[in-house]
Amino acid sequence: MKETFLVKHAVGGRAFIDTGKQPVPYAWQQEGDRWTFTVKVEPSAVTELLKWKDELNVFVFQEFVDAPTRKLWFYVVDDAVKYDEVKQELTIVAISNITYIPDQFSVR
Repeated sequence: MKETFLVKHAVGGRAFIDTGKQPVPYAWQQEGDRWTFTVKVEPSAVTELLKWKDELNVFVFQEFVDAPTRKLWFYVVDDAVKYDEVKQELTIVAISNITYIPDQFSVR
């Protein structure tokens, strides 16, 4: 499976992080009803992102060889974006998500 991780300003806004265009180390895990994302990024790469930290969405696109692409859209909690300059680690917490497969949608 190939996975792409994106952090965007709102739904249709610009992308601050897009591992499909510029790979960065990241990890994510579910903890009860929350998802925590950790991303290794340099301070200069998060300056603009942090200005919009209360208006972010996280997306994970999972591409499979034998199945359609699955898209996961995570809604970020207010005041849940933190940056540790010493570790150069961005942490984002999301409280809900929507999973969908674009191939299963049609316009009639």
